[in-house]
Formats: sequence, structure tokens, C-alpha cells
Amino acid sequence: MPELIVPGGLVCGIDEAGRGPLAGPVVAAAVILDPARPIAGLNDSKKLSERKRVALADLIRQNALAWCVAEASVEEIDRLNILQATLLAMQRAVAGLSVRPESALVDGNRCPRLDIPVEAVVKGDGKIASIAAASILAKTVRDAGMLALHAQYPQYGFDRHMGYPTAAHCAALQAHGASPVHRKSFGPVAQQLSLL
Repeated sequence: MPELIVPGGLVCGIDEAGRGPLAGPVVAAAVILDPARPIAGLNDSKKLSERKRVALADLIRQNALAWCVAEASVEEIDRLNILQATLLAMQRAVAGLSVRPESALVDGNRCPRLDIPVEAVVKGDGKIASIAAASILAKTVRDAGMLALHAQYPQYGFDRHMGYPTAAHCAALQAHGASPVHRKSFGPVAQQLSLL
């Protein structure tokens, strides 16, 4: 997978996981890959099996020049809206890098405000290695977080749908109402709350 290299510059790839779910935080990751230690098999996290994602996440942590995972909470999502909360999580991920990048490439069509040049790349997680690496870290960290939330709120089945609005999740919402980790600003959750 090609890496867009800015002349003489360290590029960080940025991606997020969890914009669409009805529950849990949105998680973003920023990764600066080491050209001397390429990682085989990087791809959009959605195109990889869970086992492959977890194995690659370990390789990314071991071989990247720098990486950071950050999130925006359910409260921040409800207060700001999901887009602004996502951009905030991305800013936090870049700010947390142990090495300062000279530029950034972000998956999608919206860029967080950073103090370095940043460019949006549509479907970047399938085109650019560092964005793919960020997508893998964001997804694996978010999935682990949703499994932890499942232990607290087993009635919703977070271990199966990770908070996405599946039929089973919507049925659980109807049966049990919203939990403290549900996004109250999201339609199906707001609808449930209005029924109470």
C-alpha cells in the first residue's frame, strides 16, 4: 500500500472508529509509520478479520515510530455532535504522539484543526498505509472498550454489535431503555428517552 510522503517530512495517518453506533465513545488513532520497518497486510480495518486486526494492532504498536489512541466521550458526542466529537478525538490522538509529525493525512472528507498541514483522503484507509494502521488501532481499541461495557451492561449485547444500531440492539433499547453509555442525541436513543 503506498504512503504519500511529504519531502523530508514525517506523516501521520489519522482515522476513527465508532461514528455510527448508538452507544460508547468515538475513538481516533494517529500513527507515524517507520519506513525502515514496513508492516505487511495493512488494510482498512473493516476488511480484516478480528484476529488479523488484533495481530496487526500489536505489530503497529511495536514497529511504528509513534502512535496514539484517544477518544471523545458519550457526553462530548451529545454536547458537540458526532462530527465535532470525532474531530476532537483526532486532535487528541495527534497531540498525544511522542514524535511530532510534519503533516497529517486523515481518512474521509473532513479534517481536524491541527497546527500542521492536514489533508483529507476519501477512502484513505484502503489507500494509505498509515491511515490503515490508524483505522486498525482505533477499531481494536474501541471494540475492547465495548466488550468492557458489555460486562457492565450485558442486556444490550454490545459484545455482538459494538453499539451499532442492529435489530437486536434496537430491540434491547426498547426492552431496557437507554443506559448511561448510550448517545442521547442519536435518533433511536432519543426516541426511547421520549417514550419514558
